[in-house]
Amino acid sequence: MAMNPNSFIGRTIQRVSHARWAKAARRANRTELTQLRMLRQNARQLLGPLQELSQIAETRLARPRIGSTTFARPVGTDWSWRPMAWRAALPQRGLSPAQNKARMGDEIGIFHDCKRPEITLSQQRNLGGDDLAAYGLGLEVFHFDGRFLSLVIDLPAEASVGLKKRHILRLSAVIDREVPINIYARLNVKNGPNTEQSLLMLSDTQRETSAEFDLAYTQLNEARTEKIWIDLLFEDPHMNKITIRDINICRFPRAEI
Repeated sequence: MAMNPNSFIGRTIQRVSHARWAKAARRANRTELTQLRMLRQNARQLLGPLQELSQIAETRLARPRIGSTTFARPVGTDWSWRPMAWRAALPQRGLSPAQNKARMGDEIGIFHDCKRPEITLSQQRNLGGDDLAAYGLGLEVFHFDGRFLSLVIDLPAEASVGLKKRHILRLSAVIDREVPINIYARLNVKNGPNTEQSLLMLSDTQRETSAEFDLAYTQLNEARTEKIWIDLLFEDPHMNKITIRDINICRFPRAEI
């Protein structure tokens, strides 16, 4: 049975071992050569596992924490959310090929009209030092014979609770593009028999980009909001790889004038 290094006995053994090697290092200039040679051999045997442990620990601890909901929120935010695909490992980590209307988890869907799709969608672990989301989604497109390609993000029911025309919904994203491509974000709010839509273009020159949907410019029926979803629309995605490092959404009231 492995000893728990955080137990009393484990901590005691660690302190004794540390003191022993610290003492050996202080006396190294005066140690008899035969004994010094033996100490050097023992130290080298310890050094390999310690360096490996340190390297693995540095890599793992530098990663964004799984489940993290850390991201900037405007003052007055009353609801915010990062989809599960960017927070934790999904049961299905990839679609190849990604067929029309296929799903990844409960919140993400892909839509296109390709007859022979050469499209892959996969979840991957973020490792960058500036990444805040634990995971990202990679969309890779080879030959594309369709007219449209979109990712759909279904917002949870909580996003509709208390939604008013005075609210702004802000989508923030971190996106890497292998080849420059226009990406649009379209907000859809189903209220009664109608669906209000608003389309904005995301910046094509910056990795970190956002779109703010001001509901004052819609015909939103505040009493009948049922469902909200956002489409990410990719224009001419042929032979491209788009990696969405992060997606998060905030809801906050418009500043009073």
